Parts: sequence; C-alpha cells; structure tokens
Amino acid sequence: MPDIEVLVNDFVAKLSKRKVEGSQATARLTAELLRSVVSLQRLPPINPAAVLIEAVRDIGVKLIAANPVELAVGNIVRRVLHIIREEDLSLLASKTGDLDLSAASDDEGTINHDCDPIQSAAAAKSFLRPPSLHALLENMPDKALPSNIYTSSSGGDSEEKSKADKLARTRKLKHDVIEAINILIEDIDTCHELIAEQAVEHIHQNEVILTLGSSRTALEFLCAAKERKRSFRVVVAEGAPRYQGHALAKELVGRGLQATVVTDSAIFAMISRVNMVIVGVHAMMANGGVIAPVGMNMVALAAQKHAVPFVVVAGIHKLCPSYPHNPEACLNDMRSPAELLEFGQFSNCMDFGMDSRAPLVQVVNPGFDYVLPELVSLLITDIGGHNPSYMYRLISDYYSADDFDLQGKQRK
Repeated sequence: MPDIEVLVNDFVAKLSKRKVEGSQATARLTAELLRSVVSLQRLPPINPAAVLIEAVRDIGVKLIAANPVELAVGNIVRRVLHIIREEDLSLLASKTGDLDLSAASDDEGTINHDCDPIQSAAAAKSFLRPPSLHALLENMPDKALPSNIYTSSSGGDSEEKSKADKLARTRKLKHDVIEAINILIEDIDTCHELIAEQAVEHIHQNEVILTLGSSRTALEFLCAAKERKRSFRVVVAEGAPRYQGHALAKELVGRGLQATVVTDSAIFAMISRVNMVIVGVHAMMANGGVIAPVGMNMVALAAQKHAVPFVVVAGIHKLCPSYPHNPEACLNDMRSPAELLEFGQFSNCMDFGMDSRAPLVQVVNPGFDYVLPELVSLLITDIGGHNPSYMYRLISDYYSADDFDLQGKQRK
C-alpha cells in the first residue's frame, strides 16, 4: 500500500498540471485523498485529534498551493478539519457523560427510581448537542473536566485496561472521521441530482431562461424541469473566447430542450425577453458573492437593470469561507492569449525585440468574473435555496473558524 507522501505528491502533480477539471471532480478526489490520509495516519493514544488535524492541515496547504485557483480544494480540506473537530467533540461529550454517570453512582450509591425519564432524555440530548465546547461546559456546573480525555481512567482500572481504552478511543475517532468523510463524498456525488430536484419549483411553463457558460449543474437543473413536463426555451450565451455555450446548446438540444445561441454582446438586448437567468458558478464566497465564468458580471448587471431574477445553482462544496478581499483567496486565472489571438497573424505586434518602434499588443484573458451579492437573487444548493445574506450561517455549519486561514497558521 502506498504511503501518505506518495499519494499526496501524486495528487499535487495532477493539480499543478491542471489534469483535474471541474470543481466536483476536484472536490471528490481531494476528499478521497484525505480519507486515505486519515486511514494511514498513525495516531498516538494521547490527544490523537490534534495530531490528525495538524497532518491534514499540512497536506491541505500543499494542495492549495498546487492550484490556488481551484477553491474547492481548500473547501474540502476545511470540511475534513471540521469533521475531525466535531467527531472529537462527540467523543469528548460521550466520555464526559460516562464520567458524570460514574460520579453520580459513587455519590448516591443507589439509583433514583423517582427521576422523570423524559427529563433525563431531554438533559442528555441537551448535553450531546454539538454547538460548542463552551456550551457543554456550561451545562456541567461544579464539575471539572478531566485534563486529558484520552488518558482518564477510574482508579480501579488496571494499567492494561487503561491502555486498551485509549487505543479503542483512538480507533473510534479514526473510524468515525472516515465514516463522515464517506458521507461527504456521497454528498459530492449526488449534488447535481439534489439540486435538479428543485428545478420544478423555479422553472414554469413557457418561460425563457438565459444561461452563460458550460455548467453541468445548470444543465441537469434545466433538464430536470424538462423531464417534469415543463415547456420552456433556453437562451445560451456563447461564452467567448472558449465558446462553451456552443457545447451546452448542443447538449440541451440533444436532451429535448429548445435552445437559442446568442453572442455575448447581445445579452443586454435579449435580457428584456428573459424571465430568469440560471447559471452555474466556480465558487460562492462568504459574503454571498460568486466567482463565475468571465462575462457573468455583465449578465448580472443586465438582469438587475431589467428586474430579471439572477439564480445561481451550485453544490455546497463550492461554498468558500473566504471573502473577496482576503489575500489568500485567488479569485481569477489569467489564461493563454492564444484563446484570443493567433500568434502567427499578430507576431509583428507582439514582438518585443530590438525594434522599439513596433506596436505592442498586450492580451488580457481572465477566466473569471466576480459578481456582487447584491446582484444575486437566489443561491440554490444541494441543501436548498438560500439568500446570499444567509451564507454566513452555512459557513458556521460546515467550517470551523480556526481553519479559515490555513496558510496563516502554517506560517506561524
């Protein structure tokens, strides 16, 4: 079985050479790699969660540096770190509950049969709630938490039993983390289907939908509405200079939808005839803004001008806890000038040789646009539709604040 370093270096090479295309594929491969890292990582019996968090964070920094434009890599790394913290907290709560029961038994000597089982169940549920360690501690007045949850044992336990308990808790932590990562991978695999199930709630009969770029999420969303007997037309902007709209229009027609291809410059002229804009994006930022294919900001501005809803469809693995102004967030990718100009026809204009009088042409070919949250009407994810202002709540559910700046912690 290959060791961790070999697996990491192989995936880093794929990321740096851009051999992995698409946020979903990148997110899935990242989660699979981190699952292997957790499985192969040797953990000490004392404080194994901290060792596992440090190992995953170090590997995550390498993966992010290999392709900083693909924000899904950092998102999955942070999701796995959050999973480790949550599973460790769950074991902590479970162990502390056992200690409480043991202490109560020692103090009282007998079981109180008069206690209300409903109140006991409610108290246990309140104690095992996962909001924060601070909330757990508040529910335990006059009781001190053991200094090390993985080393505590009752005085009557033998040394062999204590050691076996530590190893069992370490194995339980690793098993629970791997199971949670498996669920994460399943969620990534099924995100398109879960988003598409919501299509019938948003697309209605005889509507005209405009889209830009080539997004599988948007494609499945539109086709799902068609399968529910919705009759509508799709206006596809061609998405120069890569012209991904051509491939999208062909696929839409192949699956029975009516499609009209327009140039990007005709979007403003067409937007008044459109009922809704539905697009896929590269990433969703913490403030509700989105990173999308170049030209999307023009579409969003045109939609706002004509009061047309601008709807984004994206999996939750594209939710990034960074803000646009954060220095660690790489929001754009400058692509090759060859997508715009043929070098043979403009070689004399691009010549930086001896003749300084020769005209110079500089080619700027950005890959993405940033769309302000004020321009986004609705964000539809695999867990439902949300207003852009609700992103902060989702981030608190899926990420830990300690993991927002992985590079900063690495420098420290």
